Amino acid sequence: MTTLRIEGDGSYQPTTEDPPFARIGGVEGVTALVESFYDAMEQHEPELTALHRCDAPGKVSRASRDHFASFLVYWLGGPQTYLETRGHPRLRMRHGQVAVTVAMRDAWLRSMKRAMDEKNISGGVRAYLDHRFADVAEFLRNVEG
Repeated sequence: MTTLRIEGDGSYQPTTEDPPFARIGGVEGVTALVESFYDAMEQHEPELTALHRCDAPGKVSRASRDHFASFLVYWLGGPQTYLETRGHPRLRMRHGQVAVTVAMRDAWLRSMKRAMDEKNISGGVRAYLDHRFADVAEFLRNVEG
């Protein structure tokens, strides 16, 4: 598994009044993070990029980017638009048609790490997000080894 750099003292625990969504800049900050995430993926992780809908070879579709941004806004404690329009995320079901191997899990985590680095997400919220993203990425892995 990818070793994630943990910053901060790990004391941040989100609350309704202080969700990660707010700490990384609301809708604008989350959207910028998603754009950086997919840009990093396209630049450094071509095998992972190829698993996504692409508008052009090696370019993740606008629809995929917007969909993930909507989900991440919801998941990070922002407005519930994703839930209201798409229902429960059902992450395992929605990723079930894709072979999520250790290599793909790690490529996803590297892309998110690069995006969080680029957006200067640090301290306790970074430590929290590193752990949460790693937990979810492992949860979605559906190929042994």
